Amino acid sequence: MPSSKSEQDDRRGGIRLLSQELAALGMDLHATLQEEPRFLLDARLLSALHQELFTQLGPMDARAALVQMGFLHGLRDALRVVQRGFGGSTACLSSAANAVPFSNALLPIRFSRPSAGGGGLLIQGIWPDRHEAVAVRAVLGARSKPACAVSAGFTSGWLSGIYDTDLLAYETSCRASDAEECSFQARDASQWSRSDDPSVEEALLALPFAPLRDVVARHMAEYPDPGAPGNDGFEPGAAVVHVWGPVMVIPFSGPEESLRALGLIGNDPGARDVRVVVIDLSGAIIDEGFGAAALEQILESIEGWGAEPILAGVSPLSEPVVAGLEASHLVVSKDLPEAIALGFQVAELQKRR
Repeated sequence: MPSSKSEQDDRRGGIRLLSQELAALGMDLHATLQEEPRFLLDARLLSALHQELFTQLGPMDARAALVQMGFLHGLRDALRVVQRGFGGSTACLSSAANAVPFSNALLPIRFSRPSAGGGGLLIQGIWPDRHEAVAVRAVLGARSKPACAVSAGFTSGWLSGIYDTDLLAYETSCRASDAEECSFQARDASQWSRSDDPSVEEALLALPFAPLRDVVARHMAEYPDPGAPGNDGFEPGAAVVHVWGPVMVIPFSGPEESLRALGLIGNDPGARDVRVVVIDLSGAIIDEGFGAAALEQILESIEGWGAEPILAGVSPLSEPVVAGLEASHLVVSKDLPEAIALGFQVAELQKRR
């Protein structure tokens, strides 16, 4: 796919948005902010995303893409906090002497007190949940260097928005490489640029700050923040998760809830881009009566509006019911990450047709 002149210039300089590479996989970087941000907290979705991008783009571009995705969400979240004012918000950087938990709807972060000296502003912290490191290790094994790309990107974006300058959060230790904690240091990009560490240079090259800020500015102009409590986050128990362009996941939280979620999807204009719907049955037991009928109705509805259904996480107790479903060519995957990766492959085949 030919690149624009600006993208070719950026490529020669090593810094670029990975819009076209992601678009080729059915993921639109510019549409990232319209997607459900649940992938920031869900280890299974993060596992699938890491696995798919590392397979399709290679390690360096995959990490850059993940960092950029995280940065967009972090920057938007920070700018919303700034617009609303810090008063009454839990999403502010603590200036206490000891590390204080950072409460955020998207990504828990624990910051230490910012310090400023001859070397400029320095902010240190950890991601206490370590969920991205666990997700990466589950699908890619132990890593030789820190692997929390989405978390680093989100933190970079959030701090850049709060301080109104270009700050890079560089991961210094990671559970994926056998460290006890996933920790980071954040400095101004100009300070990091003086480092001769190749890993720091790679981290800087993954973040074209100005183009990413432009993406967020356009998004916020088109979708103003209503300022209502909870509108800047997501509901952890939400029944619908839209995963990057052509693939959507519906957790089977119960027959009525899943059918209601599917009805909402059908009325969403953005659903016309969905080619594969993964139904996550993890933890669910489908009985031969109402449960089986509801599941079959969901499958028929998905096929009715032209998408391909995939079942994931079928328990041994549900296997006989699933085997008895009359849906033709039903695809069943052993777990959610595998199902999402398969979903992207199916979507790509449909696009080629």
